[in-house]
Amino acid sequence: MKSLSLLAGTAVLAVATIATAHADEDMHPTVVARHAQMQLYAYNVGILGGMAQGKIDYDAEAAQTAADNMVALTSMNTASFWPEGTAEGTKAQPAIWENLDDFMSKGEDLAFEAQGMADVAGNDLASLQGAMGNLGGTCSACHREYRAR
Repeated sequence: MKSLSLLAGTAVLAVATIATAHADEDMHPTVVARHAQMQLYAYNVGILGGMAQGKIDYDAEAAQTAADNMVALTSMNTASFWPEGTAEGTKAQPAIWENLDDFMSKGEDLAFEAQGMADVAGNDLASLQGAMGNLGGTCSACHREYRAR
């Protein structure tokens, strides 16, 4: 039942994100898509990180669902989300387009670590905590170079 609630919450967040983004008719559709994906990343990593930090009680089913969601999200082909000229008004740095291969490589690193998390998230808290550093580290590595503060 908890995973159903988690899935419903994720769906509601996605719809709300897209609806809010579409309220700004000047926003490029690819920006809307990548914002929605990033919010879903944040939602699922927030669950995993909250459990790892003890801010949320560990729940094996909810942890596995969040980890599986990350695998699904990072498995998407997002190459079309990054056309040139879509940085203005966003937190995306111009360095993305100057180093697109490196940027996409960081996405591959995130997919790898998401799978590593999915392999252990439902086992126990210690396993989740062990995988969290690598997953969070890939997020940070990309944000340091390619996201405005």
